[in-house]
Amino acid sequence: MDAEELLKQYAKGQRKFDSVNLRGVDLKGVNLSGIDLTSADLTGADLNNANLSKDVLKAQISPGHL
Repeated sequence: MDAEELLKQYAKGQRKFDSVNLRGVDLKGVNLSGIDLTSADLTGADLNNANLSKDVLKAQISPGHL
């Protein structure tokens, strides 16, 4: 899934994105409060300054930018 699709679904109210492939996505500075990324692959993703408060983050994240 690319960043645009993730943000589109998030804006519609979806919060559960378990096991989604987000390898290398650019999510710098976006608000993802309350998102569930259980088992998501965030390898190489850029999450610098992203709001991940109240999230469920049991994801593969390294190497990446947090």
